[in-house]
Amino acid sequence: MASSRIEPDLDREFSDLPPELRWREWIRRIEAVLFASATPVPREDLARVVGQDVSVDLLIEDLAADLEGRAFEITQVAGGWMFRTRAAYAPAIRVAAHIGNQLLDLSPFDIAVLAAVAYHQPITREELKDIFGKEISRDLIRRLYARDLIGTGPRSPQRGAPYTFVTTEQFLVAFGLESLSELPDRELLDDAGLGVS
Repeated sequence: MASSRIEPDLDREFSDLPPELRWREWIRRIEAVLFASATPVPREDLARVVGQDVSVDLLIEDLAADLEGRAFEITQVAGGWMFRTRAAYAPAIRVAAHIGNQLLDLSPFDIAVLAAVAYHQPITREELKDIFGKEISRDLIRRLYARDLIGTGPRSPQRGAPYTFVTTEQFLVAFGLESLSELPDRELLDDAGLGVS
């Protein structure tokens, strides 16, 4: 959400309402903002629609409790919150909505390359080749780039200044991560035979 736009006149305090109704109205506002957004909404943006000194975290907790038993939930990813369908309903959505060919329809090798980028970023195609012992096709890089899972990083200081690749906010969203620090420990991946070293 943009932070440099003109804000409409918005009653944030609801001083004419009793405290319980005021709290309920703030929860509804948070819910409306999250529902309308296709990307994670940061705390600062949510704080702009509620009263002063109101805890966005407590509002989120209460909204999450209201959603217990529903098909969707609030998740904290990529520095903000967003609505997500609960994993238990993924098969039904795939069948009814014809989305089987969307974002995470990646091969195991695609995911391994994506993991290598996540753990070693910024990383060049040559460095990826060293990790996997084979050339990483431009087509694979384009597919990951087109899905906004990777982006270009700074030019490498190596001879010829090749492009580097980094993960994106969409990568965090797609894998349900708040930040890269939530990636699984590399030693655990190596022990499981899924190393990206």
